Amino acid sequence: MDETKLVFLLFSLIIVLFGFLALHELGKGILYYIGVLLLLITTLFILAMNWIDAKLFSAITSILGITFQPAKDYTINKHQNAVIKEVNGIFYATGYITANLFAYTFREESAPEDDEEKMISAPELWERIVMNINFPFKFHVLASGLDVQGIRDELEGKRSYQEFQLSRAMQNNSNEVTLTDIRRRMNMIQAKINRISQGEKPIATVMYIETTAIGVSEKAALDALDAQVNQLRLSFSSMDVETSRIIGRELYSLFNFNFSLPTGMKELSTMFDNQS
Repeated sequence: MDETKLVFLLFSLIIVLFGFLALHELGKGILYYIGVLLLLITTLFILAMNWIDAKLFSAITSILGITFQPAKDYTINKHQNAVIKEVNGIFYATGYITANLFAYTFREESAPEDDEEKMISAPELWERIVMNINFPFKFHVLASGLDVQGIRDELEGKRSYQEFQLSRAMQNNSNEVTLTDIRRRMNMIQAKINRISQGEKPIATVMYIETTAIGVSEKAALDALDAQVNQLRLSFSSMDVETSRIIGRELYSLFNFNFSLPTGMKELSTMFDNQS
């Protein structure tokens, strides 16, 4: 959860707390217990809206048949999983899928053997995917440099934790396998700190796929889009990529990326705290 949402959550819960304090003025009668019940329901509702708002919001719009207009001539459907546009009686439905291919590895850091094998075979797998898909799709990569000091502080915190784990393991006379594993993690963290000290800047990436289907009706376009999304997810599974279809507010954000990009990775990460 990002800082802004945390502030709103705390503020909402403080208001509920004041409500509980005010209930004592009513005494212990029936109104008191009704008030407690209503405040408990309100608290649960606030927590639900902050942690599962993406799924909850799309479920509500789907049940009530609510659509949104993110821009002129564009509509987000009631299921919150497609952007639709009608042009001369032809419907265009666009959907998005998350698809982060590889975790970022520092330039001079040795990747695990299985990750290295994946990267070596990636070009061939990519060619197979493209050859087996008979419709256009776009693979987006948004990259941004991270705050060097922030990442360094995070790594130093992880190193201190591993040092504590090593000290506790040695006091408990743990076996050599456990000690070796902790030392290996410490060495990997220290290697990243050394890379930063030498001037290498860490980066973060968000990758996603965009595809558009057409149809003579809105339903036909959405059905075709569902088929394309399923085919893309099946095809990219050969690259061991975890894919998920974008719904709700993230869909609106990705649609806006066609017109303007976020100004930084912090802004981008707050948009994708649920699905990326």
